[in-house]
Amino acid sequence: MTQLYFLSILCNSLCGYLLFSGKEGDNTQKIEIFNNPTFQLSLGIISIVTGVLKLLSPAKFLIVGDLFPAVAGVVGGFLMIFGIKGRTSSSSVPGSLEVISANLMRVKKPIGLGLIAIAILHFLFPELLFL
Repeated sequence: MTQLYFLSILCNSLCGYLLFSGKEGDNTQKIEIFNNPTFQLSLGIISIVTGVLKLLSPAKFLIVGDLFPAVAGVVGGFLMIFGIKGRTSSSSVPGSLEVISANLMRVKKPIGLGLIAIAILHFLFPELLFL
């Protein structure tokens, strides 16, 4: 479906940019809307929903054709949501989720770069077997 294809590329690239840019604990983005926690939460939710719908939608090669972009969207969405939770207050996140959030935030830059790469490859090669 073309709409899910577009949303997948858009969400993966935006999540990747937000995860990759900036220093740890630094919220100075050049575009002000990217600093807004509501925007980041909405982007995370839309990315997760798009990833799940891409997994469930029929593809040319069953599920393998959209596997990497769909999983990347779900992972990027969860990282966006965990990043918001970890930044706003640590008391709102229960104990085990706080540990998971801290571990995921340590590798956010490589995952962000991977999300950008997957979005670019998925845009350039839409009919590729594993992208």
